Amino acid sequence: MSRSRLLARGVLGAVGAALLVPFLLGSRLQDVAARGPGGLALFEQVRGLVADRYVDARSDSALFEAAARGLVAQLDDPYAELVTPQQVQAFDVGAYGRYGGLGMLLEDHAGRFVVRRVYPGTPAAGAGVREGDAVVAVDSASVAGWPLARVTKALKGPAGTSVRATFERPGVAEPIAFTLVRAVVHTPAVPYALMLDDRVGYVPLEQFSEASAGEARAAVTRLLAEGARALVLDLRGNGGGVVGQALATSALFLPEGSMVARVVSRVGAPETLTTRSAPVSGTTPLVVLLDGNSASATEIVAGALQDHDRALVVGQTSFGKGLVQSVFPLDGGYLLKLTTGRWFTPSGRSIHKPRKLVDGRLVDDTTTLATSARPVYHSDAGRVVYGGGAITPDLAVRGDTLAAVDRRVLAALAPQSQPTYLWLYDLAAGERGRLAPDFRVPAAWRETLWRRLDSAGVRLPHATYDSAAATLDRLLGDQVARLAFGDSTARRRSLPYDPALQRALELLHAARSQGEVFARAETGGRQDG
Repeated sequence: MSRSRLLARGVLGAVGAALLVPFLLGSRLQDVAARGPGGLALFEQVRGLVADRYVDARSDSALFEAAARGLVAQLDDPYAELVTPQQVQAFDVGAYGRYGGLGMLLEDHAGRFVVRRVYPGTPAAGAGVREGDAVVAVDSASVAGWPLARVTKALKGPAGTSVRATFERPGVAEPIAFTLVRAVVHTPAVPYALMLDDRVGYVPLEQFSEASAGEARAAVTRLLAEGARALVLDLRGNGGGVVGQALATSALFLPEGSMVARVVSRVGAPETLTTRSAPVSGTTPLVVLLDGNSASATEIVAGALQDHDRALVVGQTSFGKGLVQSVFPLDGGYLLKLTTGRWFTPSGRSIHKPRKLVDGRLVDDTTTLATSARPVYHSDAGRVVYGGGAITPDLAVRGDTLAAVDRRVLAALAPQSQPTYLWLYDLAAGERGRLAPDFRVPAAWRETLWRRLDSAGVRLPHATYDSAAATLDRLLGDQVARLAFGDSTARRRSLPYDPALQRALELLHAARSQGEVFARAETGGRQDG
C-alpha cells in the first residue's frame, strides 16, 4: 500500500483528499481577507509586529509553524495534531505496529526504566539485554528525570541506524553499555492463544496494527481445530489502531456484507463500512471482554458484534473514542491529523465520549451515566444496547480489588521493583527445569523477598508483610511462570483472579448457541459499569 494511501486511510480512516488542502486553504484565506480588517489582516499585522519588534528574533518559518500549531490547539480537539517531519517515524509506529528499534518493552518503575520484556530475534536479545535491566543513558545523555515516552522515542529510529544504550544491572558494579543497530521490530497483536479448558478458546488481541486480523484469524482457526466450541475475544487494554484491520477482524465473526460502522462527516454522504469476506467463526458462541482502556477501532469491533447479536460484551464500559482522524500530508514533510468525522455503530449509537486534555491527560468531559440514564437502542434481535458514548457492556463485571494491607505492601515494593524483578528472572532461570507449570509458590521465596527488602532499607513490619501473603504469592508465581514458561502459562495461573474472564467461562461452558449465552447473562443480571 502506498504511503499516501495509508496516511489518507490507514490510521483511523479518512474522509476527503489531501490534494484538495492547498486549493481549499488558499480559497479560504482569500475569502477571509475580503471580509474586512479582521481575520487574515489581523493575523498579518500581528505576525509583522512580532517579526520586526519582538525582543528575540524569530524566523518566518518558525512563526508560521507556531501559528499553525496555535490554530490546531484552538480547535479544542485533543486528537488533532500537527506532526513535524522529525515525529513522523514515531507516528508510523501506531499505524503499522512495527518500528525501527531494539525490541524491548520498558516500564517506568518510580523513575527507573526497567526492561519488562525482550523480544526474541531482536537487537536487544542478540546483544544480551536482560529483563530486569534498567536504561540509564541513551547515547551520551542521562535519562534521569525523563518521562518514559522520551526514553522510548530516543531508543527508536530508522532501521539500520545505531544507538548506544547504557544499562544498570543489579549485582554488576559498572553500567553495561551496548552499541545496537536498530532493526524493524514487529510487535505481535496476538501474543498467544490457548484453550482455557476442553471447550473455551481464548484470544487476546492487544492492538490493531497491520497484521492484527491475520494473527486473530490464525488463532481462531487453530483453536477451532483443537476443539474449541466457544471463544473469548479479549480486547481489554486495546487502544485501537488501523481501522481496516478492525473491519477485517469483525469479518471473522459476522456474515459477509454485514454493516460494521458508519462514518458521518461534514463533507459528503455518510459512509457505510461492511464486511467483505465469509466468517471463520460465524456461529460459535462468543464473549468479548472490554475495559476502560478499550478504545477507537476496538470499540468499532465490539459495537458491531454487540449490535448484530454476535457476541455478549462483558467487563467495563470502554473509553469512548469515536472520532475519525484523517491524516493529510503537508509541504516540508509535515502531517496534519485532523478530526473529520464520527463513528456510529450499526444501530446508530455514537461511540464518542467528549474529553478534554488536562495536564497531558484526557479527562472525561461528561458525567458518567448509569445504564438507566443512557439512551436506549436495540440490537438486530431487539436486545437493549446503550448509547451515550463508548460501548456499555451487556454484563458489567468490576475488576478485582486489593485490600488496604495489600496496597501498602505493594507500594513498599515499588522502589525496589528493578532488583526484585532481576532476582525473579534469575530464580526462574534456575528453577525452570525443576518446576511444573502449575507449581505452588514456596514460602521460602516470600521470606527471601522480605529479607532482600529489609536489607535494602525498606522498613515493613514482618506481620504486615505476612498479611499480604496471598497477593505476594500470586505476584511471585505469575512473574516466575511467565519468565520460565511464557505468557500463556502465566495467563492460566492468573485466571482465578480475573472476574470478567471467570464470568465469561461460566456463561460459555454450558451454552450451545449464542442465544443461550444471552439468556444465561440475562438471568445473571446487569450491573452499571
